[in-house]
Amino acid sequence: MSEIPELDAWVAELLEGLEIPDAPVDVDSILGMAGVAAHSIIRPAAPVTTYIAGYAAGLAAGAGMAGEAASMEGARTRVNELLGRRGSDQ
Repeated sequence: MSEIPELDAWVAELLEGLEIPDAPVDVDSILGMAGVAAHSIIRPAAPVTTYIAGYAAGLAAGAGMAGEAASMEGARTRVNELLGRRGSDQ
């Protein structure tokens, strides 16, 4: 989880409420990706980017292309590559 107790509690509640309590969630990685998106693109890109990355990871995992954690890592890596490219273009 993270070093933010309130956020960790919310993540645990959210996972439980969505009936996926064992889902791999790297809060620090997600926040990092969101921060880069917010600063490289525009602020609203942060939640949209993290949503799309999670959606892509879910599709990959659901299709059996990789396990849940590997799917999320792959999506996170690809998003960071795209953000890096975007940052170097400016």
